[in-house]
Amino acid sequence: MRAVFYAGNKKLTVGEAPQVAPGPGEVSIRVAYAGICGTDLHIYHGHMDARVTFPQIMGHEMSGVVEQVGEGVEVLRPGQKATVMPLHPCGECPACEIGHGHICHKLKFLGIETPGAFQSVWTVPAFAVLPLPDELGLDMAALIEPLAVACHDVRLGEVKAGEFVVVLGGGPIGAVIALVARENGARVLVSEINPHRLALLESLGFETVNPLERDVPELVNRLTDGTGADAVFEVTSSQAGAELMTKLPRTRGRIIVVGIFNKPAAVDLHRFFFRELRLLGARVFEREDFDRAIGLAASGKLPLSALVTDVLPLEKLEDGFRMMESGGNAMKILVRCGE
Repeated sequence: MRAVFYAGNKKLTVGEAPQVAPGPGEVSIRVAYAGICGTDLHIYHGHMDARVTFPQIMGHEMSGVVEQVGEGVEVLRPGQKATVMPLHPCGECPACEIGHGHICHKLKFLGIETPGAFQSVWTVPAFAVLPLPDELGLDMAALIEPLAVACHDVRLGEVKAGEFVVVLGGGPIGAVIALVARENGARVLVSEINPHRLALLESLGFETVNPLERDVPELVNRLTDGTGADAVFEVTSSQAGAELMTKLPRTRGRIIVVGIFNKPAAVDLHRFFFRELRLLGARVFEREDFDRAIGLAASGKLPLSALVTDVLPLEKLEDGFRMMESGGNAMKILVRCGE
């Protein structure tokens, strides 16, 4: 079978890989599509070399069809459409003991600490596999993992109908957060500097603002009659975003940090004190978020296809990384892993 291997220093090779038969409690999935994630780009750039085993097969946003099940697997059968919730918690740490395995202290992320989905057949623990409804196309099913991230973020942010929400950052994750928040009944403003992404978000019916061209706090105050936003999602992972996020919420408003800050950012704690703001961290997802994401994707309510910039064959994975590096017009790039 075919796979793409990362060998370090931005080096990718396409080659043959042995198909791993499922052991007890495992499932083999013939991968149809896999999405390129920002995490994959970080691996490609060498920022996560300490977590991978070379040569590494990346990828964790995927869809496919169950090909074979191992001993003891009863809830899945060959021929079923499926996706993977790519988390392998230890089951023993303090987080796992209180039911928060998604933020396990020893969490293994499938596709980082283990081989991933950029291959023809992916063998994974059965507990990570979720069946998909027949009516959901496998191309859109590859977007379920990032959609589950958004469902988790919006759920933790307690977004309700009639609220005013600001999303800082209109990339793939910011866009799906905006879609899910709107599906919850909120009015959504997206702040983004990329002209292509701004145009795409506007075509999807969102109000947008470019913070390089307009005073975002002034606009939010004007749109909310001076009250401020009910919830603000920080998805830029930037110092500018960290500074802006505290200026936007109403009294006792919520700030949900989704972006990954690799180093401490300066934050206006006086603003937290003065308006009694709430700060929440939102990391990955839980099973209920995957379940909702599957339901939303299958319902056709969300314009997910509009987020797909291109679909490339597995052999062109490196072209996808280069498209993402260039920024510009790239949003979500899918890789076709099946023959």
